[in-house]
Amino acid sequence: MSDFPTTIQAHPAGEGPGWNDSAELHKTADGGGVFNVFKAIRRDTVANLIRYVMHLPETEQGNYSVQKDGDRLLEIGDIRRLYRRTDFPHGVTG
Repeated sequence: MSDFPTTIQAHPAGEGPGWNDSAELHKTADGGGVFNVFKAIRRDTVANLIRYVMHLPETEQGNYSVQKDGDRLLEIGDIRRLYRRTDFPHGVTG
């Protein structure tokens, strides 16, 4: 059992992604390699950061990830899947 069980707004994992949860946008540092250094460049809600990445040119989207506070790192595959969900809030969230 994990020391930090995954819950999203008091719902068990898998019931919803917590669109309004706090998160950071990260960009990989120049140079690449196995030990990429990530830099936090923006804080906002999960939905707003996913929306931000998805509005970048497709060739740049893979350079970003979203780190949910106290949860997992969402890389481009996760970001794209979440953006395509029927319950994704495509309008601006507060």
